Amino acid sequence: MTATVPPAPSENPIPDPAGRVELPPGAVLTDARFVNDDLLPVPLARRRWTTYNFTALWVGMAHNIPSWLLASGLVALGMDWKQAVFTIALANVVVLAPMLLTGHAGPKYGIPFPVLARASFGLRGANLPAMIRAGVACAWFGIQTWIGGQGIFVLLGKLFGGWAEASEVGGQPWTLWVCFLLFWALELAIIYRGMEALRRFENWAAPFVIVGALVLLVWVANKAGGLGPLLDQPSKLGWGADFWPVFFPSLMGMIAFWSTLSLNIPDFTRFGAGQRAQVWGQTLGLPTTMTLFALLSVFVTSGSQAVYGAAIWDPVELAAKTDNVFGLLFALVTVLVATISVNIAANVVSPAYDLANLAPRFITFRTGALITGVVGVVIMPWKLTETPELYIFTWLGLVGGLLGTVAGILIADYWIVRRTRLDLTDLYTPGGRYWYTSGWNVHAVVAFAVGGVLAVGGSHSAPGKGPFPQDGLIPFLKPLADYGWAVGLAASLVVYVALTAGRRRV
Repeated sequence: MTATVPPAPSENPIPDPAGRVELPPGAVLTDARFVNDDLLPVPLARRRWTTYNFTALWVGMAHNIPSWLLASGLVALGMDWKQAVFTIALANVVVLAPMLLTGHAGPKYGIPFPVLARASFGLRGANLPAMIRAGVACAWFGIQTWIGGQGIFVLLGKLFGGWAEASEVGGQPWTLWVCFLLFWALELAIIYRGMEALRRFENWAAPFVIVGALVLLVWVANKAGGLGPLLDQPSKLGWGADFWPVFFPSLMGMIAFWSTLSLNIPDFTRFGAGQRAQVWGQTLGLPTTMTLFALLSVFVTSGSQAVYGAAIWDPVELAAKTDNVFGLLFALVTVLVATISVNIAANVVSPAYDLANLAPRFITFRTGALITGVVGVVIMPWKLTETPELYIFTWLGLVGGLLGTVAGILIADYWIVRRTRLDLTDLYTPGGRYWYTSGWNVHAVVAFAVGGVLAVGGSHSAPGKGPFPQDGLIPFLKPLADYGWAVGLAASLVVYVALTAGRRRV
């Protein structure tokens, strides 16, 4: 396929005052192995996402059921609510740094993550990090869709008697399968309309979900006559020697929760009106929203403990306890909007671009989104969520380590080696400066291998609780396993810079 960039309005356009770059007027890129319209840089005229758009994007993504449940996992490990909220807040401040660093290339060059990865990994090598990111996203898409479908199923069960007692198919009520498939189809229908439709959806979804969470807080606080006893419970770990061995692995797990987006955030920032929009939008949207949501989850759960005698961390289960039809409908819509907003943005956009990068001639953004939807069902997310020890805890550690490794290479190449200077044409041209050795940059592969081994080589599981040996895959690396994301990012960054020393270039 041949992709042509529309000519600029003037033959001698004025340089962009914000330092943004686009392909030369009338440029033609002809190699269909590396080009399609979805992978081309966004023209300057279409880079118009504002600070509010990016803030709304993060508010919409952060307000979801798994985010709500993060604090409960930390409390279950022995933290009190203050320690849990502190851990979540710190993790999101930490992960914001690589988010802003990798996001810089979006407004400046208008390119998505897999095209940015070509600068460091090579035109062909970029498929390595892109497929890792795509695989993670497909799995999370299936899980989030299943969780959303379950939420709809529970709430509809309150509205329609006998809904949950329907005959079973494949071990689940057929009504649950209907909820899952309808929710799945709704998500794909929205993303199929493109990124502009996603921007408009996030703009109104963000404030709606905030209102929904606050309504839940007011409702449970009113029933409890206060926020309940959970806020008075002391930490089982204290702040001494028992706390830190739990804190650092938990911090890495919380970082890993959004480490996926720290790679592919250019998929969104490429539509930004400038660096100010993406920097302020993400700074205002990510750490603040996640911290506020953690506080809300703690307060609401504390109220539920006072009302029902036990802490109910699942917001769907709590909302289902009301007998008010309007309240149930409102909760149903809130669950729908909250889950759709995070799942489409976090788990469909990235693999859509990543799969398009794999075979641009055959796969467009829309085709990639449909493939993601199919894979999300094929992996059987209802099975994965049955074994949290095997999947959630192991998954976050492995994902965090590998994605941190890729992030280290991207940051090292873009900021240290190239000083943010890229040649747009060569990012789509075989034989150019990013072709390296037959399309692969050996330095990036070596840095990825070293960082990856150090990050996840010590992965270990308690007896009967996971797939790894108790002493770790590589025993002497076991002490590093709890810090996988940080180890992977630092190691790959240092190795890549060392291998490319003296090769500062565009």
